[in-house]
Amino acid sequence: MRVLGLESSCDETAAAVVEDGVRALSDVVASQHDVHRPYGGVVPELASRAHVVNVVPVLDQALAKAGVGLDGIDGIAVTYGPGLVGALLVAVQTAKALAWARGIPLVGVHHLEGHLSAIYLEPAAPPMPHLALIVSGGHTSLVRVDDHGVVVELGRTRDDAAGEAFDKGAKLLGLGYPGGAVIDRLAATGDPKAVAMPRAMTARANDDFSFSGLKTALLHHVRAHGVPEGQALADLCASYQAAIVEVLVRKTRRLARREGLTHVQVCGGVAANRGLRAGLAAAAAEDGFTLYVPPPARCTDNAAMIAAAGYYRLARGERADALLGATANLPLPRRAVDVAP
Repeated sequence: MRVLGLESSCDETAAAVVEDGVRALSDVVASQHDVHRPYGGVVPELASRAHVVNVVPVLDQALAKAGVGLDGIDGIAVTYGPGLVGALLVAVQTAKALAWARGIPLVGVHHLEGHLSAIYLEPAAPPMPHLALIVSGGHTSLVRVDDHGVVVELGRTRDDAAGEAFDKGAKLLGLGYPGGAVIDRLAATGDPKAVAMPRAMTARANDDFSFSGLKTALLHHVRAHGVPEGQALADLCASYQAAIVEVLVRKTRRLARREGLTHVQVCGGVAANRGLRAGLAAAAAEDGFTLYVPPPARCTDNAAMIAAAGYYRLARGERADALLGATANLPLPRRAVDVAP
C-alpha cells in the first residue's frame, strides 16, 4: 500500500510517499526558518501563509520523486493535530480535497503518533510494547507504545517543552533561530558543571516535566552577568543543556524500569541533540535496555512519519470523512497516576 503523507503543523510544509509503512519512496520538506528567523520564533500567521504557498509544489515534488501519480496512491494520511490551527488547516484541507476528488481513502494522524512511527522507516525498530520519549519544540512526553497507534501517556510537561527551553534559551543568549542546535554545538566544548542550573520535578513519584523554571534561571543569570563570550558561553550552554538532558534521561530510565520495558525509543526534534543521545546511550548501557533513535532528518517534522503512521490506520480500515478538522490541542491518552504536587 502506498500512502501519501501531508504535514503542516508548525513551520515545515512536508509531503511524502511511503510504501507499506516501512519504505519511504520520497520525503520532501520545505522549511520556513528564513521566514521566522527575524522574529526569533514561529509567527503563526506567517507560517500559515507560507504553507499555502508551499503545499502544492511540495506535493508535486513528493509524487515526482516517488515516481508515482495520484493514481498510484492507495491512501492519504494527514496531521490534524496538535499544532498551530491555521497551519494545520492547510494540509488538512489539501488532503480532504485530494481524497474527495480522486476517491482515495483518507485518515487523520496525531502529530506525536507520527513521531513515534518515524523509527519504523529504519532497518531496526523496537518491538511492542516499548517506552518512548517524545521531545520536540512543543511536546515532551513519556509514553508506553502498545501497538501502532495504541499509546498511553505516562508523563508529560506541565508547562514548557524541552525544545522550547532550548530555543528560548538560545534567544536569550543571542544565538539565533532555531537555536537548539547552536546550544548543542557550543555545549560540546563546555563544562556542564560551570553554572548551577535547577532540575525541576525530580521526585520519585512524579513522572511529569517542567522546564519553565530553568528558562527563568537562565534569564536571571543573563541579567546578573550579561551574555558571556568564548569559553564562558560554551560553559553556560553546557550547563543549561545538562539540566535538560539529566531530567529527560533520569525519568526515562526510571519509567523503563518501573514498566518493565527493555526497549526504548526517543523521537522528535530534540532527539537530534547529541547530548541527549549520549546520555540515553550511557543509560542504556548501564541499565541494559535497547535504545532506538531515528536519524536527525527524521527527528524533525516530516511527512514520511505521518504516512507511516497512517498506513497502519488505513490497513485497520479506519477512514476520515469530510468533517475532519484541525485540532490545535489534541491530547494523547493518559493513564491516571498519583503524583506529588
